[in-house]
Amino acid sequence: MRRELLLMRHGKSGWSVAADDFHRPLKERGKRGAQRMGAWLAQETLVPDAILSSPALRARATAEKCVKSMGLSVDMIELKPALYCEDEAPLLRTVRACPDSVQRLMIIGHNPALEDALVWLTGKRPRPPKETKLLPTAAVVKLTFEGRWEDLRSGQMSLEVIQRVRALPDGFPWPFPAGEERRERPAYYYRQSAVLPCRLQGEGDDAQWEVLLIGSSSNRHWSLPKGIVEPGMSPLESALEEAREEAGIEAEALDHAALEFSYEKWGAPVEASLHAVRVVHEQEESEREEPHRSRRWVAAEVVPSLLKNHEMGHAAMALLARLDQSRQAT
Repeated sequence: MRRELLLMRHGKSGWSVAADDFHRPLKERGKRGAQRMGAWLAQETLVPDAILSSPALRARATAEKCVKSMGLSVDMIELKPALYCEDEAPLLRTVRACPDSVQRLMIIGHNPALEDALVWLTGKRPRPPKETKLLPTAAVVKLTFEGRWEDLRSGQMSLEVIQRVRALPDGFPWPFPAGEERRERPAYYYRQSAVLPCRLQGEGDDAQWEVLLIGSSSNRHWSLPKGIVEPGMSPLESALEEAREEAGIEAEALDHAALEFSYEKWGAPVEASLHAVRVVHEQEESEREEPHRSRRWVAAEVVPSLLKNHEMGHAAMALLARLDQSRQAT
């Protein structure tokens, strides 16, 4: 059987932060490079069957950014401590241990282990282009061979391509995965979901809806918990996760029929769904993941005037009206 091995070096990391080597984070350039490489892999139909990554922060973040840009769930990523290495031997042992059911394997790791593994696997050192390294950050190597992973020997693999970020076109293809339009962000960014956290205040027919608003990331304006629909998650699941992270609330769906709206961001239309939820628990400020965001319960009728995103405000009022109709019908 023909096997394919994708070797990827982690994205550009930051040296200016006070962190040890294992916890060194990606720079913005590194995040974007990992995303662009993931989009390229999807466009070239090189989506792997299995993804193994070093557990170091910069490698793990590279894996997550790359995988989501391929339209895959981060659950596909398996962290392998052996891949946090400078020597190629642990990397090669990891490759040989791959099950026969995997045809295309992806490894995300570090230099010099990756370059040394490339030389061992092909039996020669490729000559890099002028003014660049053999494997700069976020580069991907595609190798192929016939046989079983466990039988892999030196010089057995053929080098098919070394793809470097600087050689990729700017932007991301739209529609995913191979559209001709180029957008500022990966395709999955343009599908988002939000929650409308609600509670009824008062008794009987006099009860009125209230809505929990949160501060934006900069706390300059009010918003609702909202985020990108993560690959592998439903819009509601993703929205409930945003509610936990941004607002510090646990919630349950009030109405599974979401209301759709759209708005402009990153130079193109973003399609979003708004889900009405009942707040069942509010975390204490000390428990919250993002305590810098303000929280405020407000009367339903003032929501549109407080939200900066007017399209979201209109959707919120339409969804509250639907909830009222449902309540009156029962």
